[in-house]
Amino acid sequence: MAERDGSDERRREGEQQPGKGSAQQQPSRGIFGIVLVVLLVILAMMLINSPGAGRRVTIAEFRNLYESGEIDPDSVVLRPTSVTAHQKAGADGEASLVVVEFNDANKDVVSREVHEITGGRYESRAPSQWMPFILTFGPLILIIGLLWFLIARGMRNAAAGGGMLGNFGKSRHKTFTKEMTGVTFADVAGIDEAKEEVAEIIEFLKSPKRFTRLGGRIPRGVLLTGPPGCGKTLLAKAIAGEADVPFFSISGSDFVEMFVGVGASRVRDLFKQAKESAPSIIFLDEIDAVGRRRGSGFSTGGHDEREQTLNAILVEMDGFSPADGVIVVAATNRPDVLDPALIRPGRFDRQISVPPPDVKGRLQILQVHAKKVKLGPDVDLEKLAKMTPGFSGADLAAIINEAAISATLQNKDFIEQEDLEEARDKVRFGRAKKSRVREEEENRLTAYHEAGHAVLQVLLEDADPLHKVTIISRGEAGGATFSLPEKDRMTISRRWVRATMRVLCGGRIAEERAMQDASSGAAMDIAQVTNLARVMVLEWGMSEKLGFVRYAGEDGREVFIPEREYSEETARLIDEEIRRFVDEAYEDAKRLLDEHWDAVERVAQALVKYETLSAEEVQRLVRGEALHKPSVSDLLEKARRQTQRKTEAPGGDKDRLTPRSGDEVEGEGDLPPGLASPA
Repeated sequence: MAERDGSDERRREGEQQPGKGSAQQQPSRGIFGIVLVVLLVILAMMLINSPGAGRRVTIAEFRNLYESGEIDPDSVVLRPTSVTAHQKAGADGEASLVVVEFNDANKDVVSREVHEITGGRYESRAPSQWMPFILTFGPLILIIGLLWFLIARGMRNAAAGGGMLGNFGKSRHKTFTKEMTGVTFADVAGIDEAKEEVAEIIEFLKSPKRFTRLGGRIPRGVLLTGPPGCGKTLLAKAIAGEADVPFFSISGSDFVEMFVGVGASRVRDLFKQAKESAPSIIFLDEIDAVGRRRGSGFSTGGHDEREQTLNAILVEMDGFSPADGVIVVAATNRPDVLDPALIRPGRFDRQISVPPPDVKGRLQILQVHAKKVKLGPDVDLEKLAKMTPGFSGADLAAIINEAAISATLQNKDFIEQEDLEEARDKVRFGRAKKSRVREEEENRLTAYHEAGHAVLQVLLEDADPLHKVTIISRGEAGGATFSLPEKDRMTISRRWVRATMRVLCGGRIAEERAMQDASSGAAMDIAQVTNLARVMVLEWGMSEKLGFVRYAGEDGREVFIPEREYSEETARLIDEEIRRFVDEAYEDAKRLLDEHWDAVERVAQALVKYETLSAEEVQRLVRGEALHKPSVSDLLEKARRQTQRKTEAPGGDKDRLTPRSGDEVEGEGDLPPGLASPA
């Protein structure tokens, strides 16, 4: 603690004496500055004394001016190539310079004439010995001096840690203080375990003797890993907001430049400044930009700049002179590609996983972001948390923001539940294209496609519960069937996968039977079914013929040649098993839809009429019950009449011309992030 207090005192002294620090950083001009000033003065005198600035006259005109008394007798000067004199001030009150030029041929004649005109009353000046030398070699001396100055400054920067490239070799980090971030641990929610581990870093810095009392060592590095948007950078901001030490933040891409050696130079400069401010924290965001595994894939040249930067990081973190008192916090969503030497104990002692939040974490995150907006009395954040499985913290923040924007555009006084649900669908699936006009035949095809998905979703117990089906375009999908998982799924069972594959096959089967044709709307369904079957065989060991064996290779994103460690016979068997899983799902789905085709017809006709159906309405149609609610055309006509009455009424509310009409309109924004089967 004494060392820390001393460093704080030195920093305060540096802040209180900015003039002293700035004076020490200014480089001295040296001999180059003196030579430059002298040359500039000489050139200025040459320009001032140059005779070329006066009015040129002949010797006869000079005689007339002198004899008429217009020339100042004491100003006549005989130079090596000219005669100059000052003409007295005229009517305008300004004096001028007159010049009589001559050359070697008429030099003697002009000299005699001047002697005769002035009666020998003139000043004769001999030619300068230095002037020709300065005019000839002066520009060359200036250029050489300028180059010498630039090289000397580059060498000074190299000695100061910037390298021969000057400022290119200096670190481009940003320094944050406790007051600059405005983020504390109170703003971090949904990742309690990760927050607790990070909070220990703050305790290490505040009370180092407490942890070293038994011989322990403060961790040198902490690696934050997890999917994008789950809060890795937010945790780093909270560390900067909680720790009362200097916080240096830099991205991995800031180390890489077009010049060789710049990255390593910046690493050295960064750690040098961090050591001078110890105890301190360095945050390396997206460290996989420079920390990728060495020797993987194909190199573009013999000298890999990224590897040199990584070597510099390795040495600075744990070399012969490790950065004691400096804790390195790094973040990445690709820990699998990092070099083993970087993530070993002694460098990154801890790897903290920042996973997507569960339902409790999502509720906490929504509550944190909801404090910044105005919520209506009907808002149920707990319900919204249950309806957003798989959403990251960034997604949840975007939902609150999009809901606030939507409510503002509708001139509402606060955010309502329907705004939050519509914002959830917009964040996950895109904006609803309610104005898109489709032909009747295409609309009918989409309705049967989605009806096939929806009916199977209701019939299959192992599939996720149906939440909503719509033929309104949203994002890239012409229509979609959405499910709402009852809970967060940590593991995937064989029964769920088989049921999901059958639901995905239902769209193509229904549209083929109804329209006697197939369309490209099932492209995404086919891709999802194939991927599920492939993962079942290659990774999850769910094939009886192939058994409890993993056939998927390692992550091949680092190499161009895919890895395959099995024979051609095994590859043929894998293809057969994948095809068998897909065929079984297709045949079972076709059998179920044939048995319940009347239900598919009723759901498809209802979709054409109402465009959107809730899970309860689909279940009623499957049971054979009728729906009694206004159609889309009835709602549009009702809205038109209400708008017309408000416009015609004097003093009517003209700001809100789009009324909400019934459960159907409110239900259009109720699309959860479950199974999406686009048409």
